[in-house]
Parts: sequence; C-alpha cells; structure tokens
Amino acid sequence: MRQIALLLLVLSLAACQQDSDPGPGGVTRGEARALDDAAAMLDSRPAPPPLVDATVPAEASAPAKP
Repeated sequence: MRQIALLLLVLSLAACQQDSDPGPGGVTRGEARALDDAAAMLDSRPAPPPLVDATVPAEASAPAKP
C-alpha cells in the first residue's frame, strides 16, 4: 500500500507543469500568462481622445497667409 501511495505521489508531481516550462512563442508559461494579462489590461482601457478636433474645419485652424 505504501508503494502505491509513493508511486501516485511521484507521478502526480511529474505531471505538474512549472511556470518555467517552455510555452508558446519561446517564452515560459509564466511569461505568456503575464503577457496575456497585460494585453487584457490594455484592451480594457478606454480609447484616448482624438488629437484633432473634428468639429473645426481645417481652413479655420490653419494660420492665415500674409
């Protein structure tokens, strides 16, 4: 009985994946998870305001010619 318990323990530990195991794209699983979390955070941010005011015509915002 003790041998079976030891065997199950060894097999269960061998099946565990570490964060340092290779993952997709040549990064570790931990790094891939961190990149996914960062991408989700950036995707959830609101869009920045437009840099140009679309309500002002281009001619009105241009400097007058001398």
